[in-house]
Amino acid sequence: MKMLSCRTLVLAGVAAAPLMTRAAQKQPNILFSIADDWGAHAGVYGDKVVKTPTFDRLAKEGILFEHAYISSPSCAPSRAAILTGQWHWRLGEGANLFGLIPLDAPLYTDLLETNGYFVGFTRKGWGPWLEGKRKSNRPRNPAGPEFKDFATFLAQRPKDKPFCFWFGSHDPHRGYVKDSGAQSGIPLDQIKVPACFPDAPEVRGDIADYYFEVQRYDRETGELIEMLRQAGELENTIVVMTSDHGMPFPRCKSNIYDDGAHVPLAICWPGHYAGGYRITDFVSLTDLAPTFLESAGLPVPAVMTGRSLKPLLTAGKSGRIDPSRNHVLFGKERHVPSQEEANSGGYPCRSLRTDDFMLIRNFNPERWPAGTEDYQHAFIKNAWFADCDNSPTKSYMAETRDKDAEHRRLFDLSFAKRPEYELFDLRNDPDQQRNQAANPEYADILNKLSKQLTEELKASNDPRIIGGGEKFDAYPYAGGAPTYPKIPKAKGPAAEK
Repeated sequence: MKMLSCRTLVLAGVAAAPLMTRAAQKQPNILFSIADDWGAHAGVYGDKVVKTPTFDRLAKEGILFEHAYISSPSCAPSRAAILTGQWHWRLGEGANLFGLIPLDAPLYTDLLETNGYFVGFTRKGWGPWLEGKRKSNRPRNPAGPEFKDFATFLAQRPKDKPFCFWFGSHDPHRGYVKDSGAQSGIPLDQIKVPACFPDAPEVRGDIADYYFEVQRYDRETGELIEMLRQAGELENTIVVMTSDHGMPFPRCKSNIYDDGAHVPLAICWPGHYAGGYRITDFVSLTDLAPTFLESAGLPVPAVMTGRSLKPLLTAGKSGRIDPSRNHVLFGKERHVPSQEEANSGGYPCRSLRTDDFMLIRNFNPERWPAGTEDYQHAFIKNAWFADCDNSPTKSYMAETRDKDAEHRRLFDLSFAKRPEYELFDLRNDPDQQRNQAANPEYADILNKLSKQLTEELKASNDPRIIGGGEKFDAYPYAGGAPTYPKIPKAKGPAAEK
């Protein structure tokens, strides 16, 4: 691939002025832009419908990561893992949606602020924030002090201080304005429907509405980058674009298949990182905290399990840079308490993902992975498949499950119970639909990966392995749940709609 210098970062429709050949050697600013529920859907990843010019340009002039994964496919624990640089299962109740981050877990935002950075965020920081239903253990959002917008933040920034800003978009989180995608000109007939959904007009329209909000997020991030350019700060700012987990659809968000755990990631530091490279190393968003700290010249706390990405960013080549980054771990604890009325637990699971295989261990296979359908006897009143956001796609799949064998198969992939182990041969099944765990031909691979997963989780002090995992089910929950569509929604903030 032709190497780009990352010196002329341009917005869609906005011509950027040439940047300095190399910025002055000083602590870099950090602009961290995180979407809410954006899967790996971008033009630079091969999606021919969604328009993401800002991300595509950032990726082409910076570094694009092919295998970036979250720690958890649930927003609050995913964001907690980013802020702490640790796997979410090490964070006590912070592993759950609405669970508080332990006070003894250092946050990169606090560490930067203590060492002279001007820190802030706008819109969605760590969260969902508790909003009065339960008292927080911190005086402010872990993402930092809240500002009206980036312009206000820049105006208040002391000129002698580097800054770290968290732009937490609410896009493309539900709910959507129905048919907003089609009405904006997104061609429904050209959408590549993910293999886990039926190909129906209702589904295509829903994906188009999701794309509409992805495009708005991309456009707004571009506006922030233009503000940096106009302020003369772009050449000394590390710009990051990513998401907290995959798209809010069945078998995606709140699931640890690729559609829920694999996210976009592009990083650019004009004049410092040579651009135009595509990295295939497996990386975790827990790696961002140590990356930010090391870039600022600060020590990385030993408690952080993430590893700095700086060696990858400065390697000056594409492909696999670090041979040890040939796999990644991630998992899930409780998203929404979505089981029957006597069970306040979630659906705990862990995964080990390599180039060729994905192994998943479901610790409680007797539970419902997307929550119970029996809303009349759900733990949260009227909760209906509560680990899956309500949507036209979800309703269509539930209503047409008995239409034919294919509709039933796809419905079961999203909503039926799963065995303790799932093993997918990604060379022959990239969409992760054929579980080979019970296939004798894969017995050696299953045993090898299962042993590796257990050993690595044990080394990380995962309570699901070393003991005490039941505590995750007992932590209090401050949110709501998706309810059966024919029943009015309960009052109060929903977990994630």
